Amino acid sequence: MTIEYEWRGGFDNAALNALHADGFGHPVARTDWRERLERHSLGWVCAWEDGSLIGFVNVVWDGGVHAFILDTVVAQRRKRSGVGSALVATAAQEARAAKCEWLHVDFEERLRSFYFDTCGFKETTAGLIAL
Repeated sequence: MTIEYEWRGGFDNAALNALHADGFGHPVARTDWRERLERHSLGWVCAWEDGSLIGFVNVVWDGGVHAFILDTVVAQRRKRSGVGSALVATAAQEARAAKCEWLHVDFEERLRSFYFDTCGFKETTAGLIAL
């Protein structure tokens, strides 16, 4: 089976909501992803297998040189198969092509190895205020 990665790919809100529910283990939401992405994102990467959305990552930015990845998600049945790292690599490639100089990510501790070892992010000092 061939997996295709598409920058700013077309998708159906219902399909992306279902993928998020599957990948993150929560009930299916009714988020208007199309509106959200068009308003805030540099772009996004969709991973497709046999016409099904199996992966997604959102690339938001500051309008300048900083891009941030959010919502990296892979269908449960395709986890640990390289889809996530290919999504992030495509996001980095496209952010670089848009003249971004930095790609940031925040993540839970359990994802440390994925982002540092697999995807090549480097540890930095950062701050956070819970709102």
